[in-house]
Amino acid sequence: MQKQDTNIVFKDYDNNQLMLLPQSLEELLPLSHPARTVNSIIDRINMGSILDHYSTLGASSYHPKMLMKVLIYGYLDNCFSSRKIEKSIKESVPFMWLAGMQRPDHNTINRFRSAKLNGVIREVFSQVVLLLHDEGLLDIKDIYTDGTKIEANANRYTFVWGNTIKTNKEKISSQLQQLWDYAKKIATEELEDQSEDFKNPSPEKVIQTVDKINKALEGKKADKKVRQKLNYAKRNWPEKLQEYAKKEEILQGRNSFSKTDEGSTFMRMKEDHMKNGQLKPGYNLQLSTSKQFVVNYSVHQNPGDTITLKPHLEAYKSMFRHHPDTVTADAGYGSEENYDYLEKNGVDAYVKFNTFHKELRDKKKRKKTFTLLENLHYNQEDDTYTCPIGQKMTQINQVHRKTSTGYVQQYTYYMARNCQGCPLAGSCKKGAGNKILKINRKLEEYRNKARAKLTSETGIQKRKQRATDVEPVFGHFKQNKGLKRYALRGLEKVEIETGLAVIAHNLEKASRK
Repeated sequence: MQKQDTNIVFKDYDNNQLMLLPQSLEELLPLSHPARTVNSIIDRINMGSILDHYSTLGASSYHPKMLMKVLIYGYLDNCFSSRKIEKSIKESVPFMWLAGMQRPDHNTINRFRSAKLNGVIREVFSQVVLLLHDEGLLDIKDIYTDGTKIEANANRYTFVWGNTIKTNKEKISSQLQQLWDYAKKIATEELEDQSEDFKNPSPEKVIQTVDKINKALEGKKADKKVRQKLNYAKRNWPEKLQEYAKKEEILQGRNSFSKTDEGSTFMRMKEDHMKNGQLKPGYNLQLSTSKQFVVNYSVHQNPGDTITLKPHLEAYKSMFRHHPDTVTADAGYGSEENYDYLEKNGVDAYVKFNTFHKELRDKKKRKKTFTLLENLHYNQEDDTYTCPIGQKMTQINQVHRKTSTGYVQQYTYYMARNCQGCPLAGSCKKGAGNKILKINRKLEEYRNKARAKLTSETGIQKRKQRATDVEPVFGHFKQNKGLKRYALRGLEKVEIETGLAVIAHNLEKASRK
């Protein structure tokens, strides 16, 4: 039998001991606890837009402020599942305190998240940002912008490609034209005065054309395979064209979507575990930050950052009724359209362009590279460039091109007179023939302005600040696997999830100040 040391003293312990006055949850929650920050900020939010989703009929509802608090604190605590939040409300002190000992079930929590917050989460987010701004924790006018990809909760092997649809429609158009041409050879009298355009045919057009061909071939000796093709076309092509039309409506100009999440687009994921940049269904998340707080967010279906800046800043304007004073962004945003937009809206832009770092490296090498435009002399009076050996390059053409967003760019082409036998030809141009320059004058002017700003003392400081301001925030979201796992499918759902996540991030950071 084990000998007991009678000199050891223990505290009284009896977990069945009844308490005359139960301990208050208020006493169990430290004054610096993040739940108190969530409670304080959400209590100051105007819930009018959310209240519009409620009916005056039926039984009483849980208060939206209480549900908002437990949801946001759940995201702050990496608890995203409505079932886990329901469990925490029954067992966790911070959740019980925020819920006021009320116990909404997971269905109530999920309905509130998906239905009541639909279309209003951004308004809640903007109020939180303004409250933190009033506290002096962030600056909404000087922002740093960047983007990252969020993998969708979708099957990566069930996809639809826009180019495949385009190719299949072109095949139908081409084959219909071939059938028509064959029929005109066999039934010349019946079809000689009729001409048809089969570019992008409708299902009705296919049926009408096949009926015309069949009628014209009646009693004629036609190839058996052609008749089989006509039967196949009438039976299958109209249905296929209807299917393609529905898919194009879902695509809305995108190149792909997942069948299990039609809002997602296939994008190259840098953070893929295979480290090979695999294409996966996802969304493009754009964030603007200030002092590592998120001041603006937007979710996009296109993989490139270039065309997201304008809608991202328009979302900013809709929240705060003005554009930011300054924007600092990486080379992915340095397009003519973006520079033009920023300048017209009075935004002081520190935005890199795609060759900015290459130019800096070339200057450090102190070696002239004759392929760079700035090493060629431009004479504005006679509109000519002078090549490295002194030969003038004159204008040969001007072309206007429209981008995918409808923005019109002007390109001017200049050509050298004679490059044959030039000792610098190998480093100056590619291929045979005379050297041709393709110049976007407006873009070059914007790049010169951007270069001057980015290499100034202020620009260098902002470039350094961007790395320390934006990247830690994106690191938080990239590591947040729970957000990806529980993100509901569809653009609207992802926007709600992202809105809750960025609010939680801001309040967690505020609680540490």
